[in-house]
Amino acid sequence: MNTLYYGDNLDILRRYVKDESVDLIYLDPPFNSNQDYNVLFAERNGTLSAAQIKAFGDTWRWDQAAARAYQEVVEQGGGVSDALQAFRKFLGTSDMLAYLAMMAPRLVELRRVLKPTGSIYLHCDPTASHYLKLLMDAVFLPRHFQNEIVWQRTSARSDSHRWNHIHDVLLFYSKGEQYTWNPQFTAYDPEYVEKFYRFVEAQTGRRYASDNLTAAGTREGSSGKPWRGIDVKSKGIHWKYTVETLEELDQEGRIIWPEKEGGVPRYKRYLDEMPGRAIQSLITDIPPLSAQSAEKLSYPTQKPEALLERIIKASSNEGDVVLDPFCGCGTAVVVAERLKRKWIGIDITHLAITLIRHRLKDAFGDAVKYQIVGEPVSLPDAQELARNDPYQFQWWALGLVGARPVEQKKGSDKGIDGRLYFHDEPSSTKQMIFSVKSGQPGVAHVRDLRGVIEREKAESGVLITLEPPTQPMRSEAASGDFYQAPWGKRYPRLQILTIADLLAGKTVAIPRENVTFKKAPKARSSKPRSSLLLF
Repeated sequence: MNTLYYGDNLDILRRYVKDESVDLIYLDPPFNSNQDYNVLFAERNGTLSAAQIKAFGDTWRWDQAAARAYQEVVEQGGGVSDALQAFRKFLGTSDMLAYLAMMAPRLVELRRVLKPTGSIYLHCDPTASHYLKLLMDAVFLPRHFQNEIVWQRTSARSDSHRWNHIHDVLLFYSKGEQYTWNPQFTAYDPEYVEKFYRFVEAQTGRRYASDNLTAAGTREGSSGKPWRGIDVKSKGIHWKYTVETLEELDQEGRIIWPEKEGGVPRYKRYLDEMPGRAIQSLITDIPPLSAQSAEKLSYPTQKPEALLERIIKASSNEGDVVLDPFCGCGTAVVVAERLKRKWIGIDITHLAITLIRHRLKDAFGDAVKYQIVGEPVSLPDAQELARNDPYQFQWWALGLVGARPVEQKKGSDKGIDGRLYFHDEPSSTKQMIFSVKSGQPGVAHVRDLRGVIEREKAESGVLITLEPPTQPMRSEAASGDFYQAPWGKRYPRLQILTIADLLAGKTVAIPRENVTFKKAPKARSSKPRSSLLLF
């Protein structure tokens, strides 16, 4: 069954994904030293919010965790061990070695779960691509390297000190000698069409090229016989078709007869019958996502669906299993679903899992079927998450109600953990304020939330508690007034919901549509057309 896993992808792979069960792997593991990635949410007016959420940081440091990962791989011996030891001699105990030490065991596990006919695409930028190429060689063997694919990810830019960096790299490996490959094609360049398909049929308006009907060398069979008085054998050539087929082509109007006597007829090849240009290792026809793109969700590492569509179509078939162990906002998952593949996505943040859930819902509605493994499904699970990681607990709780988390900075959250925007009339976007409490709640929390609602001029607020609220808290919430929707129905200005309530299916009373997250476009037809963070 299609599955989203929350957790460390190394642990998830080892615990849940069987040997040789995956047909195609796409991964985009982040590396950009000393940079933090933030999720930028679109504000209700369409602009990017000043509030950001640090979804993950990819600042790699040589520490005890990296040293343990290095030691584990090296002690297993073999080519991967040799590669890491060589890296250490060259790089020392550097940030780059820490990154490679974390990647090595994950690549080993990914090879294990890949079918003998499977393929893997590792997406990276030139910062680490050359090291990753050597590591991939060690894991998958150099003879299984199929392509280095260059994707032009941005338009021309200016840098006065070096050649401008405008591309990413994808390393394409197969697991074995035989692997799934479906030829893909792109539209011909206009210059190519004008040069080679320069003829236009007067009756139909169809473009065509004048192509050879003959090839070098003589043949003794039908393709070497004279046809219509033309003895190709005497010219040292042969027909590309049998003389019987040539007659059929002539009846169809596909033969171009020479104006001069003694000339050799040619074949009329129509442009609209050609599949296009075979895909190349340099991708320039898929632009990056612009701020105005319908599919852009403002997730920092989001890639265009067209790029994943090309990869998935080329290296898998309908019904195959596609795995993305760093699934982020879920582009590979969404495209795999649309192309009728099964899929597995893994990410370490509840924020990413929430985004993917919303994206799948927006794109496919109730038609998409999947399970989530690793998220709390009971009150004890939620309590354990709250103890281990309060921020993850907060993101998960907000995800249960479809609210957008607010960036957390110590002492500056102003009593707001999340927001939810809704429309109850076309001309106005309104908001709910959320506060999440994992400790023992009290009546002061309800009063604080009321003050935040007034300060933010919000329509209502919701207090989500892990522990049951006290009777004074319920009384304080009940003493608040109501928000009246344009159609007359009244909604409590203050609502209190426990995690137990939400797990039991209780929902926030929202006047009309939740528009908190930017919606992904509806799924389009799949017919052919002319984070996890490493710790």
